[in-house]
Amino acid sequence: MGPEATRPLWHGRTLALLGILLVAFNLRTAVASLSPILDLVERDIPVSTALVAVLGMLPPLCYALFGIATPVVTRRFGLEPVLVAALVALVLGSVGRGLAGSAWWLLAASTLTFAAVGVGNVLLPPLVKRYFPDRIGLVTSLYVTALAVSTFVPPLVAVPVADAAGWRASFEIWAVVALAAIVPWVVLLVHPRRSAPAALPEEARPALLRHAFRSPLAWAMATMFAVAGFNAYAVFAWLPAMLADTAGTNPAAAGALLALYAAMGLPVSLVVPRLATRPGRVRAMVGVAAVAIAAGWTGLLVAPGVATWLWVALAGTGPLLFPLSLVLVNLRTRTHAGSVALSGFTQSVGYVVVALGPVAVGLLHEATGSWTVPLLLLLATAVPAVVAGLVVARSGFLEDERSR
Repeated sequence: MGPEATRPLWHGRTLALLGILLVAFNLRTAVASLSPILDLVERDIPVSTALVAVLGMLPPLCYALFGIATPVVTRRFGLEPVLVAALVALVLGSVGRGLAGSAWWLLAASTLTFAAVGVGNVLLPPLVKRYFPDRIGLVTSLYVTALAVSTFVPPLVAVPVADAAGWRASFEIWAVVALAAIVPWVVLLVHPRRSAPAALPEEARPALLRHAFRSPLAWAMATMFAVAGFNAYAVFAWLPAMLADTAGTNPAAAGALLALYAAMGLPVSLVVPRLATRPGRVRAMVGVAAVAIAAGWTGLLVAPGVATWLWVALAGTGPLLFPLSLVLVNLRTRTHAGSVALSGFTQSVGYVVVALGPVAVGLLHEATGSWTVPLLLLLATAVPAVVAGLVVARSGFLEDERSR
């Protein structure tokens, strides 16, 4: 099949583009909207350290589980209907979090919310391929930017909204945003002239998946992905509490610093994909990430009340390993089947490790009564990042390892 003819971005597909961007904006709002207002929630609902840890590990667990199940369901019902169902679940989950009257209710509503997000994570790439086969790079960049924005906006507005209208409103406003994302897709489903090629999520070949379990490259990729996510989800769960105890930061300032951490993902998401294609730059970027992780957590260990914003910004630069891993999935494979296999292995193994981050940090804090050991754990993640980076930086392809 020849290359797709390029046509104007908005021509005949304005609703699809709007729908994709709105879905992307909804995929991270729930992750960082709880920890900044946790102290307000605790006034009405007893929230234990264990529950905070579980809530912190829910997103990556749901992403892993529903990432596996979504392609099967989508083949039966279609891309758009499954997406609309996921968005409806996201609305219900967001409203449910706002109406929570107990810890178990909050946990159940959060599970529904993150399950919906897990489905959306899987469906976005094939939706881009389906409606924008001639603009995959551009539209992917646009939705990755929307993802980054949706990561740092919630902690920035959570406390002001909670102060003005109560903590429940800080959850329920995201239900309105999710509701808005449903509209373009419902219109596309009922449009009488709707037609689109049936591009669906694909599965990797079993032989390549089995090879990935024996591949040093695949394990190195999974390690880099896991280090980025381990840090990020531990931060989303615990940074406000950590800063309150170590630096005396008030809730509004802690929310702003959490937003700063998340916002560091925006520039790196724009720069990393371009740099990764240049020879010799992968090793340098891994080095930058490792140094940033080490410097950020060392600063919070040694001088948490001095230039706190700098330490948080440095720690937030470390997860540049996340977009780097996604880009390298294609740069370290020769075939589409190899790309699917490497992506599936990297994210499945990576998210299992990522889910341990909030739990490990929470348990260590509870066991020691301080944040020193948890910070040392986060600092130590720079080491496997360097080791994995040295493997990934070597030029080579997943498929070539099978012939050695």
